[in-house]
Amino acid sequence: MMMMLGLLGTIAAGCEKTSGAVKTEADSKAQTDAQTQLPGEARAGDRSGAATAPDAPGEATNKKLFMDVHDLGRGKVTVGDVVAAHQKDLAMESKYGVEYKAFWVDEKAGKIYCLAEGPSAEAVNVVHREAHGLLANEIREVLADSAHWTPTPGKKLFMDVHHFGAGKVTAADVAEAHKKDLSVAERHGVKYLNYWLDTRTGTVMCLSEAPNARAALAVHEEAHGLMPDSIEEVFEGR
Repeated sequence: MMMMLGLLGTIAAGCEKTSGAVKTEADSKAQTDAQTQLPGEARAGDRSGAATAPDAPGEATNKKLFMDVHDLGRGKVTVGDVVAAHQKDLAMESKYGVEYKAFWVDEKAGKIYCLAEGPSAEAVNVVHREAHGLLANEIREVLADSAHWTPTPGKKLFMDVHHFGAGKVTAADVAEAHKKDLSVAERHGVKYLNYWLDTRTGTVMCLSEAPNARAALAVHEEAHGLMPDSIEEVFEGR
């Protein structure tokens, strides 16, 4: 769609994207202070394929980076819910050698992203299970552009997600596209903070500050034409 990034021409051919596939959330989001139990805790125990505890909790030394996704449904979670659950994760994480780095919440879509470092995806999910019972729908091992980023207070944050497909994108491809985003972002009032790549599934998640979702999308469109499958305004917590 639009102009295609030369280096990723072969990638785009396999993506079959259309502009109608992009889902934008409202430009403003209410954040509540409710400190209630996360919805879905009761049903988490019924989920098939639930993670089990590693054989040697906390002993693994080879840390990997993971991004997990909880899709609870529209209106089913608040920022306050996730803040409370995150504190429970932090209290439990050292038992399994896990360190939760950050989380993002889209209240309207009922979606949560958690970034964690740990020995395995299993260890990351078992912390959730023991802390509050809310297991992730997906856990991806990812590569990050940077280990450090600092959102500007008062600025809106957006997480956009590209699903290219297995074998359709490399770390070098994403780094090159990101450089092109950075070269045009300022004129749209956008600042890219970080991105994460799952090389196994060809999934890329981009975090940006922007006045609205349209501005964030305009950067991708002008820079290389690779449009995300979804974009959501999010709240970040640590």
